[in-house]
Amino acid sequence: MSLGKSVPRIDAYEKVTGRAKYTDDLVERHALIGKILHATIAHGLVKRMDTTEAAKIPGVVHILTCFDVPDIPFPTAGHPWSTDPAHQDPADRKLLNRRVRLYGDDIAAVVAENEVAAVQALRAIKVDYETYPILLTPEEAMREGAPLIHDQCPRNILKHTTIEDGDFEAAIQEPGLLHFEETYETPIVQHCHIEPVISFAYMENGRIVVVSSTQIPHIVRRIVAQALGLPWGKVRIIKPFVGGGFGNKQDALYEPLNAYLSLCLGGPMVKLELTREEVFFATRVRHGMQIRLSSYIRPQGRLVARQYRAYSNQGAYGSHGHSIAAKGTNVFRQLYQDEKARKAEIFTVYTNTATAGAMRGYGTPQTVFAIESHMEDMARALNLDPIEFRFMNLMPQGFTDPFSKNVNYFDTFHQCVEQGKAYIHWEEKRQAYQHETGPVRRGVGMALFWYNTGVWPISIEVSSCRMVLNQDGSVQIQLGETEIGQGADTIFAQMTSETLGVPFEQVHVISTQDTDVTPFGTGAYGSRQSYVGGMAVQKTALLLKEKILRLAETYTGMQASALDMRDGIIVLKSLNPQALMSLGELATEALYSPVHAEHLTAETTLQAKSNAYSFGCAFAEVEVDLPLGKVRLLDMINVHDCGRLLNPQLAQAQVHGGMSMAIGYSLSEQLIYDTKTGRLLNGTFLDYKLATIMDHPHLTTAFVENYEPTGAYGSKALGEPPAVPGAPAIRNAVLHATGVAFNRIPLTPHVLVPAFKQAGLI
Repeated sequence: MSLGKSVPRIDAYEKVTGRAKYTDDLVERHALIGKILHATIAHGLVKRMDTTEAAKIPGVVHILTCFDVPDIPFPTAGHPWSTDPAHQDPADRKLLNRRVRLYGDDIAAVVAENEVAAVQALRAIKVDYETYPILLTPEEAMREGAPLIHDQCPRNILKHTTIEDGDFEAAIQEPGLLHFEETYETPIVQHCHIEPVISFAYMENGRIVVVSSTQIPHIVRRIVAQALGLPWGKVRIIKPFVGGGFGNKQDALYEPLNAYLSLCLGGPMVKLELTREEVFFATRVRHGMQIRLSSYIRPQGRLVARQYRAYSNQGAYGSHGHSIAAKGTNVFRQLYQDEKARKAEIFTVYTNTATAGAMRGYGTPQTVFAIESHMEDMARALNLDPIEFRFMNLMPQGFTDPFSKNVNYFDTFHQCVEQGKAYIHWEEKRQAYQHETGPVRRGVGMALFWYNTGVWPISIEVSSCRMVLNQDGSVQIQLGETEIGQGADTIFAQMTSETLGVPFEQVHVISTQDTDVTPFGTGAYGSRQSYVGGMAVQKTALLLKEKILRLAETYTGMQASALDMRDGIIVLKSLNPQALMSLGELATEALYSPVHAEHLTAETTLQAKSNAYSFGCAFAEVEVDLPLGKVRLLDMINVHDCGRLLNPQLAQAQVHGGMSMAIGYSLSEQLIYDTKTGRLLNGTFLDYKLATIMDHPHLTTAFVENYEPTGAYGSKALGEPPAVPGAPAIRNAVLHATGVAFNRIPLTPHVLVPAFKQAGLI
């Protein structure tokens, strides 16, 4: 069978030849064009809007303003719906917003026969504003007397939680403890997926249809219905091939507005595509965070008690909100274990910046950067080996989390670190680079990470699967879990092949999700696809196999319990299986039997009530040019325990992609806002400094395969973890090279040069 092998992706040929149909490829020529008018202030109120001249422009069909939309606040986060109001996402925005909360907020929309007319109309609309003070950071937003961005949130705090394990105040009274306290900062960054945010909408048989590049079609259906005040069954969402998402498309972005524009006109097709600049400021970003860590530790290196305080910059609207900061807090509580106590306090705060939502890693890149930098700093101050110091305090094998019931079954950390150390030549280079002098210096650094798989028990984990046996013995499979470039469909085909007993080439995965026909699944997020979706695939394949073998009794004269299916052949179980008939022969007989015709299908729903830890590390070697303030990454390896490798080549590709994102996160990427106007200053690919091939060394991956006992196929999270440990590993390598500890990223020349001057290095 194919599972565990590097079989080619099932969508590879269609994509590399250009035959794969993305959203824009499906738009009809006569479709109307929608464009959005964005506010030119960062905080305030639209007092009036004059559309008279815009309406006169030839080709303009309709103008919709913030004064015309339904008064229905709705949520946008791609989370499963909760029937408990206390666990629902913040419903804090409308289709268009009169109350402006960021520079670029959506205040009107134009529908025209062509793009030129639509853009001309936007320019002709006159807007009068009432302006309020601009709040770009949580510190500014929480200040006494600051204007409220959302009236229901005092001090602009979306949510504030505290957690304490043990008695922190009592623990820190122990005599002889050393105290370390530092603040770490991570930037706001954008996903930069290749395909922009795009959808088109039309009416069909009294229902609204939205075709969208989304990770979460079933969730988008619910949100569109809520935003428009429609029954959920009146909405149909179709997801074609997707050109990347990384969490940005785990939100209902413009599908609700697109649907409403079509409805306003009686149902013609309306296309709504964002420019790259709009994607930067008007969709979602990764939360910028400020994290303060206070640690009490014995001189020998044992952590006794720690305190964690995080301020998460939510931006203008709630989106995924506090769940991001909460996920990061789990890293603090679980990666390292304090002897006596730990305490966490987290704030998610509205500001007048781009709305922050899900992005690869979901709060853990920020927290791991802070924790792993802090651990490195303490080890250096105590003159302890940084790896041994970590091992002294790590989550031990056998650890069970009391809330999630997750169990650390293996000694994964030691296994991963040993591979990373050997590859990077850790001891030799730590010694060789210890006393570097001169303007160019080298160093090596490392970082560990923690991650878990899916969202249980914070939210439901459910996946449904449908399999259909075709006349020729091939099988088609449908899931609500979406392919967004990560290779999920290929893995699902491999799983089906192994469990059902058919050749991989005879499994046809329907990659397009359509909420009218695709069984329910919550989509692509949380690194859940192969874990939760895999459980649904296995359950469905076993049911279909049972039906096939039961029917085979009729044609073979053998009991189903004596039969099996291997490589698409019904066989009699034995040491040397005897072929009885092909699956194609059985399917044809079943469908065309004059006595008992039967179409063999299976459909099941799986609710996962387990989770799984993914662990690993990154090791990096850097060269630092002190006068230029330039960090050159020379070498890097990520080592992951993602359970069983289902497709080694796809696994390696996932890790390479995550490492690339980590390189940009640590060295160059950040969104910069004008402090006077709140306008985004670098929202283009020219000005936003993505890491390119020139910034990448040869990226190396390695894996530790510990079969995950809670999953259907022994696998666990790999989609997001590769993006997590790279930034602190690079930061710690710079510390080793220069002796200067940097508590914020990205490590640009603007950050490095002043610090090197202050340290007397230049």
